[in-house]
Amino acid sequence: MTKPSNTHRPSAGPWASALRSLLRNRAALASVAVLAFIVVASLCAPFYARHVAHTDPFVSNVAGTIMLNGQETDIMQPNDNPLHLGLSPIGPTGHTAYLLGADSQGRDIMARLLYGGRNSLLISFSAAVLCLVMAGTVGIAAGFFGGVTDMVLSRLMDIMWAVPVYLFAISLSIVTITSGLRIGPFVIEADNLLIPIVIIALVYVPYAARPVRGRVIALRQAEFVTAARCLGVPRWRIVLRDILPNVSTTLVVMGPLLMAMALLAESALSFLSIGVQAPAASWGTIILDGEGLIYTRPMVAIAPGLAIVAVVLALNILGDGLRDALDVRDASRRE
Repeated sequence: MTKPSNTHRPSAGPWASALRSLLRNRAALASVAVLAFIVVASLCAPFYARHVAHTDPFVSNVAGTIMLNGQETDIMQPNDNPLHLGLSPIGPTGHTAYLLGADSQGRDIMARLLYGGRNSLLISFSAAVLCLVMAGTVGIAAGFFGGVTDMVLSRLMDIMWAVPVYLFAISLSIVTITSGLRIGPFVIEADNLLIPIVIIALVYVPYAARPVRGRVIALRQAEFVTAARCLGVPRWRIVLRDILPNVSTTLVVMGPLLMAMALLAESALSFLSIGVQAPAASWGTIILDGEGLIYTRPMVAIAPGLAIVAVVLALNILGDGLRDALDVRDASRRE
């Protein structure tokens, strides 16, 4: 007589269950595909500029020419007014060279768009990660230790919360853009990308620290934390083994939203000339370049604007998918 086989399998962990739920979310998968395409395209910027467009997107080329349909065409062309006064950059050509046209300096917009994407995505991603680290540290310290620590950190967050985000970011940028940032013996030059990364991460810390603090206060009253305290487990061990793993889902869900907000902040600062500095490019600086060409060559401003919209929309959809996948209440209902 054969023994009945044991068909019971151990239940998957929360991260595995969340991954399976996320893979069933078509909207979230589509947003990941869009983000992956934009990231890969931006990383291929040097290859595109050198081997496809055959141009240097950081060098002025107002006197240059290109070959279109076998004819040599000036990059800067006379305006369409009756007197043909002034010059306007060439519009979208539909060819590999100057695919989206040129800006007022005769530089290839498509190549600059890809290079700008590298800086914009790098700054927004790095700022989001740094913000989560700082917000997680502040939120866990305030929520777990309580007392004076909670009061001091909470009041500090309230002060930062009271200042409008963009006003706070603009003020910090103006101060650092003139003389750079000095931290002890270390000096960060004004054109270093670390400056907008630190500024953007700092201004969004209160927005991310509050949910973390609330989650930690709830966990501090949980039975497993109380049991660990009664057993004499050190506080640092409780934080690392009991609090942090349960807060990590909150931090992961906030990640895409913070990156989207950081991208918008970076674009705004760069548009105001207090973010990414020349000769580097970002989507915000390209929109600034197209401000004076909005009536004659609108693609200069529209292309980076569409890229920002696509990334922000994809990040928001991905954030919704992560929230649904990691939500314990939704998971219990699915079970």
